Amino acid sequence: MASSISGPVPLPQSRYDLSSYWGRVKHCAQISDPTMLLNTPKDIENSKRQIWDYKNGVVPSMTPELWRAKKVLDSTLHPDTGETVFLPFRMSSCVLSNLVVTAGMLTPNLGTVGTLFWQIANQSLNVAINTANSNKSHPLTTKQIVTNYTMAVTASCGVALGLNSLVPRLKNIKPNTRMILGRLVPFAAVVSAGIANVFLMRSEELKKGISVYDKKGNEVGNSKTAAWYAVGETAASRVINATPIMVIPPLILVRLQKSRLLKGKSKTVETLTNIGLIFVTSLIVLPFALAVFPQRETISTSKLEDKFHHLTTKDGDKITEVEFNRGI
Repeated sequence: MASSISGPVPLPQSRYDLSSYWGRVKHCAQISDPTMLLNTPKDIENSKRQIWDYKNGVVPSMTPELWRAKKVLDSTLHPDTGETVFLPFRMSSCVLSNLVVTAGMLTPNLGTVGTLFWQIANQSLNVAINTANSNKSHPLTTKQIVTNYTMAVTASCGVALGLNSLVPRLKNIKPNTRMILGRLVPFAAVVSAGIANVFLMRSEELKKGISVYDKKGNEVGNSKTAAWYAVGETAASRVINATPIMVIPPLILVRLQKSRLLKGKSKTVETLTNIGLIFVTSLIVLPFALAVFPQRETISTSKLEDKFHHLTTKDGDKITEVEFNRGI
């Protein structure tokens, strides 16, 4: 993010009011904007220079060009390290990166092999996104990543295969209801494994705590309580994001398959319709899901460990609130 650029002049967090949900929705729509993937390394370096000029007093006020530069950096750089996030794992690539995997999981009548393949593919992508965008206070070792990845894949495949075998045995419900429940199996698998994935991949943060900062950006300590807030809210946001994407398209597809629009049409037309439904739903939903919790979270020191209750600034003023990077 642009905040990772050094300089004594504080940079506005956003051109929108991040204390309001609607302001965060508009801000998240910017950082998840797929057109940001078109920026070249030169564009990113130019944006860094423009933001550096502002943060070091060369440019006195924010201009449309500076807001554009901030948008480029917010959608490209990691907020803790300032490093460029690998392109497929940036939030601006989230819709496109997830499109094929989600379409695969929501394909009707996959069978055991297909279910396993797409659940593994989904968890692999989740692990990559979690690792690339998580709070970097305590990065995981390769061994920890592999172990946690294996556990997340096992959870998702276990839930998916278990429900796939259970749903056909439900004899006391109507065939149409049984079909709908079968279409929603991937949702249950993704939600349960998604929560496990976030907690597993960020387990070191929960054990050791994450860095918290005062209003001027100075680190004031490590907090395990803040880590639980950060990881818990991230897991919740994944559920909020997955729910409409994994529920709305399959239910609409069931309706369309019974209508003249898709009835009797080829498998190719059905697949393309499914992908289109997922793409449109994802584009609309992602900013609303990301905005539920602020990425740069502010929390009262009274809610943290005792060591934060009596913090003061260099000037002797009591610190009543601190900030931390929630991660995405």
